[in-house]
Amino acid sequence: MTYMLEGPVLEGALVRLEPLEHRHAADLAVAAEEDRDTYAYTWVPAAHDVAAYIDAQLARAATGRLAPYAQISLATGRAVGATAYWEPRCWRAEDRLDAVEVGFTWLARSAQGTGVNAEAKYLLFRHAFEEWQVSRIDLKTDARNSRSRAAIESVGARFEGVLRNWSRSWAPGEDGRLRDSAIYSITAKEWPERGSFLQARVREAVRRAGRSEATPTR
Repeated sequence: MTYMLEGPVLEGALVRLEPLEHRHAADLAVAAEEDRDTYAYTWVPAAHDVAAYIDAQLARAATGRLAPYAQISLATGRAVGATAYWEPRCWRAEDRLDAVEVGFTWLARSAQGTGVNAEAKYLLFRHAFEEWQVSRIDLKTDARNSRSRAAIESVGARFEGVLRNWSRSWAPGEDGRLRDSAIYSITAKEWPERGSFLQARVREAVRRAGRSEATPTR
């Protein structure tokens, strides 16, 4: 038996995470082209590749190893990026999820630094820890990607080390090459403190944005 990841709609005060579909393609094509200098080591499709990007993610989803999302800004109603649950691991029983990765994350330049990333991570982490009862969540990025590493650290994940030649490189001009991956995690024991930390960050982002919602909704 293979565990099949299925991600429900998750909504907060700033962002709604919707299962990725082709109806998000037009918005994602615009979002991906705002400022590509921010994506140096991350897989972000060019506008003309968005349909193929969605096809690739849906093919992974069909295997049960991925639950891809579009990130919808509640301020505009438009998709401003993508994220996903990835690589479910069931160590103690075939039908019990013990660990999962959160990855394939990118945001339009205009959505970066707005609290959308913090709230999206809060929603994903909360569902995994409180509904799926996972023991840990992993996050990883190219070890050279200082921007991504700072974003991961900003949501409270703990650095565990660098695994050499761990996965394919997404950097321009590095097709067929492997990268060193910086590995981060949050454990179930850490989640209550990390969750409170993220809630506080989201409340501050909501205050700055002038939104009326005081806390992320369930």
